[in-house]
Amino acid sequence: MNYGLLDFVGNVGVLVLMVAYLMLQLNKIHNGLLYSALNALGAGMIVISLLANFNLSAFLIEIFWILISFVGIVRNLRPRPVQS
Repeated sequence: MNYGLLDFVGNVGVLVLMVAYLMLQLNKIHNGLLYSALNALGAGMIVISLLANFNLSAFLIEIFWILISFVGIVRNLRPRPVQS
């Protein structure tokens, strides 16, 4: 097995996802935008790594992970209505 650049990118993506989730569980992330952005970044890096060794199941889960993260990003960037 050769360990190449795309493998490294994918492993860093996994690390980003795991650190983001750990920080959420430890109440170190209170910003939904940051959490969603880290999730999208990590999943995107894993998708890039799949260019070397494509796996449909892994690709599909990461695409859905990215799409759901974008929902969170959009929700966090949308202005909140002012309550009177």
